[in-house]
Amino acid sequence: MPSPPALHHDVYYHIYNRGNNREDLFVEERNYAHFLNLYGRYIEPVAETFAYCLLRNHFHCLVCIKSEEEIIESLKDSKAFQVSRQYSNLFNAYAKAINTSYGRTGSLFQHPFGRVPITGSSQFFQVVIYIHHNPQKHGLITDFRNWKHSSYQTLLSTGSTRLRRDIVMDWFGGRDSFVQLHNSWPGEGEDPKGLQDL
Repeated sequence: MPSPPALHHDVYYHIYNRGNNREDLFVEERNYAHFLNLYGRYIEPVAETFAYCLLRNHFHCLVCIKSEEEIIESLKDSKAFQVSRQYSNLFNAYAKAINTSYGRTGSLFQHPFGRVPITGSSQFFQVVIYIHHNPQKHGLITDFRNWKHSSYQTLLSTGSTRLRRDIVMDWFGGRDSFVQLHNSWPGEGEDPKGLQDL
């Protein structure tokens, strides 16, 4: 299998990955929180996050890779600005914790992880909505709004968050439009362009 394209600075991406052989990544509730804590440690220094959803055997997030200067400043380590290494560190740290907790061995995540560049505002809208609708799409819940492990309710709230809520709401044209577009999607019953079915 050819190597995936490198992640570039100042580019928006839909990032996704799943468990090997569709194995569950999240066995119990506490696993979701641990993954997000590790995400904060490894990914927040190199990327801004706009939306995410953690499902039992896979996850999605929409990010923008920070500039090289921001990353070097954030990590205080010029050797660490290969962004894909930070994702590898996240996956390895989480897999190690799961292996230790549940007596399993070997790789937990599929390699390589998926990455689709976001090339315009229409795709940005579609990917955010697609990410939030994913639990309902996969039959995990009847209403995507009630899935606890996505950014949907956090983006609608006024509480503190490390998500770039301000940018998401600007792109959607405000809270009302954000809700309306989520409620009316998918208009044509199709997944956004460039997304693989997970």
